[in-house]
Amino acid sequence: MTSMATTSHSLAGSRGRPVLLAVMAGVACALAAGKMLPLKMDKIADVLAPLCMTSAAAAGSPLDKVEVIASHALPNVPGKRVTIVRVFYGPGGFSQAHRHAGTVTAYVTRGEIRSQLGGGPVETFGVGQSFFEPPGSTHLVSANASDTEPAELIAVFVADEGAQLTTLIE
Repeated sequence: MTSMATTSHSLAGSRGRPVLLAVMAGVACALAAGKMLPLKMDKIADVLAPLCMTSAAAAGSPLDKVEVIASHALPNVPGKRVTIVRVFYGPGGFSQAHRHAGTVTAYVTRGEIRSQLGGGPVETFGVGQSFFEPPGSTHLVSANASDTEPAELIAVFVADEGAQLTTLIE
């Protein structure tokens, strides 16, 4: 299991610091903008649904789902958007191998998540731990580590405006 200190250290390294700061700034900006916009979340979800992977064929449990929490254009980074989603995996749930547009930072909020990026080891992350996916990474394993308990994570995407956030790999 990767420790939080290891995960945090790798994000704070000299190469990861600008990305971490951009994600943090994007989330702060998105939250501030969200308070000023009169849009309702169901309208945002209607617009973003085609951009997120929600296909039952891509999941390992009928309880698996992806829910858009918020999405906002980044006013200080023209052409970019921050999107925050909740990914819920039922017991034994998983996602088919996939790739994401832009960068993704994931934070585990329930259970344990197994993850493997192309070329790397399979790692298990527990509640309070996070992991980062650089642009163009192949996410070979994204799964609930338990066959009996649910798991969930919050994922923060920073991607081009209008990009399909998840593309399945056949």
